[in-house]
Amino acid sequence: MSTKPNSITSEKVAYHAEIFANRVRKRYAHLAKRFKREHIDCFRLYDWDIKEVRAVVDWYAGHVVVGEYVRWQTGLEYLPALAKAVGEALKLPPERMHVRRRQTRTEEGPRYKKLGSHGKRFEVRERDLRFWVNLEDFLDTGLFSDHRDTRMIVRDLAAGKDFLNLFAYTGAFTCAAAAGGARTTFTVDRSDTYLKWAKDNLQLNGLWGKQHTLVQSDASVFLKRAFHQGLRFTLALIDPPSFFADKGLKKAFDINLDHPELIRSVLKVMKPGSTVFFSTNHQRFEPRLQDLPVKDLIELTPDTIPEDYRNRAVHRCWKMIGIG
Repeated sequence: MSTKPNSITSEKVAYHAEIFANRVRKRYAHLAKRFKREHIDCFRLYDWDIKEVRAVVDWYAGHVVVGEYVRWQTGLEYLPALAKAVGEALKLPPERMHVRRRQTRTEEGPRYKKLGSHGKRFEVRERDLRFWVNLEDFLDTGLFSDHRDTRMIVRDLAAGKDFLNLFAYTGAFTCAAAAGGARTTFTVDRSDTYLKWAKDNLQLNGLWGKQHTLVQSDASVFLKRAFHQGLRFTLALIDPPSFFADKGLKKAFDINLDHPELIRSVLKVMKPGSTVFFSTNHQRFEPRLQDLPVKDLIELTPDTIPEDYRNRAVHRCWKMIGIG
């Protein structure tokens, strides 16, 4: 353990682990039965509930991921102690416990940093949909549960629509739109790994077909090409990372600076009267949406964050109608 001044002592580590595990056990008792009835396998058990314990805990169908927001004061023993205490509290074997060290600032690294190459995935349920998750190889698992209710909103609007899923990751929103009866879908991401994962998710749900198109591309490159080719969509979901290097723009993307231009580019490939959802998980996001060519601009954030998330700003989400 670190010997720097003010580092957390062994006694305090043990105390933090105890109060942390007690809190997780109570939350599991409160949430597990009801979510099981709703066929929801993935939910948040702890969301930095106790000020002194900067961590999150997520349940994945009998597996648990414990993530610590790293501080130098905690040292290398802290996270394993938290995970061990939670495993004992929930009576889970060590092989079902998974740990992550998270940075509070992500500008310097990739969005989905690879941690390993085990390739072990398993199925989880989200109501009547199923998704593949991987709890070992990546910082993120393949499914963002904080958007489970947003997916229902998109699904309810998808019938007969041509759906664009930009920055699509593993295609969970594409599955939701397809299940809702979307006429066509375009799933766009820079990563071939995640596009293959998106196809696997569609196949897992019996939804894969010629109406679904997977596109490996930078967002700006795709949007320019789609505009010139005359592609037009009637429903879209934009969920960009907070920071990334965009090869098409030949510059770094910063969501606080660049989101208005990104949304305008998306609106150019939407038919008049089409619906666009825009979301971000940037915790210090400063929206500049007032001059966009849209109507009925509504922030949906309170309606899109599930009750298991104590952080009611885990993401922010808007719905808008393009005016053409």
